[in-house]
Amino acid sequence: MRDLCIRAGRKVYRIIKDGGFDLDRVTTYLAPAGGPRWLAASGFDLALLENAVLGRSKPVLLAGSSSGAWRMAAWLQPEPAKSYRTFMETYLKDSSYRRSDTPETLLDSMRALLDAYIEDDAVPFALAHRRYRLAVTTARAKNFAASETVSIQRLGVGLAWLLNALSPDYLRFIFERVVFYSGALPPRFCLRHGFCGKTIPLDATNFKAAILASGAIPVVIAGVRDIYGAPRGIYRDGGVFDYHLNHEYTAREGDVTLLFNHMERIVPGWFDKGLKSRRPSAKILENVLLVHPGDGLVERLPGRRVPDREDFVTFIDDPKTRIKNWRKAVDLCAPLGEQFLEAVASGRIRDVVEVLE
Repeated sequence: MRDLCIRAGRKVYRIIKDGGFDLDRVTTYLAPAGGPRWLAASGFDLALLENAVLGRSKPVLLAGSSSGAWRMAAWLQPEPAKSYRTFMETYLKDSSYRRSDTPETLLDSMRALLDAYIEDDAVPFALAHRRYRLAVTTARAKNFAASETVSIQRLGVGLAWLLNALSPDYLRFIFERVVFYSGALPPRFCLRHGFCGKTIPLDATNFKAAILASGAIPVVIAGVRDIYGAPRGIYRDGGVFDYHLNHEYTAREGDVTLLFNHMERIVPGWFDKGLKSRRPSAKILENVLLVHPGDGLVERLPGRRVPDREDFVTFIDDPKTRIKNWRKAVDLCAPLGEQFLEAVASGRIRDVVEVLE
């Protein structure tokens, strides 16, 4: 069993097999939601960052929701690897649930985490970054889901689950997708026919608020109210709409969307997790290069699984064990980025890539 799995959609698979793949083809690096599962991607991110392999010939879109947006925000900082490591270290040490916590205190903790790795005076640098553009997905709550009274909000979230089970299109009655972006124009995926939502330019005033809102898990964490430049309301976790992969990001033939996920299965939206039949369309997948930990690696992780949000509850009275387990997971996953870059540079990717179906 391998530690690293590489799977490619139909068009990308053909490019790789023909020997025509290099990282300059990557036009979007997608960072999915998933809570602490992002820790499995930390070594992959740092290898890409420290080797500066993305955005060499043209700017790359860094798109993410929830923890994915938090990861990508570090990429735009003046010292990105340092910011990323500060984010990771602060997340490991300080992201603990206490029995006395409320949605409001958890939002305050998240705000402190954000401030730990993104300085206010670095935001203009991030917005004008030469290599990277950022797209942060949030969900503006409506009806019962906009309430900060937990029992009422639960009703709204439950209704959203039922409506999504009928059709993802019905989520618009409970939430509205709002994508905050850097750059002169909205990302191409927001301009495609069928995109449902609003686009709002990022600026120095709303940059942190948008990232904060993208990780505000419904019911668990309080929402972010009235983000500057966007429609008034309560903004929550963008994974509600875009959990792993839910859009076609490429614009031209030969473009590639790179996705590191914690598992092989790709889930479109948060409410689709329990619906095994929900998956991105073949059209979306054909330009995707998916990288994920192999079964051999997962078997060696604490608990034989990638870190999960349930760990906060399981180890609520024993945070030291949670931190120890998460650090071990980070250490075991650390080589994945260099392994991927070696496979690309040597051409060995042609031998190990599998078809993404």
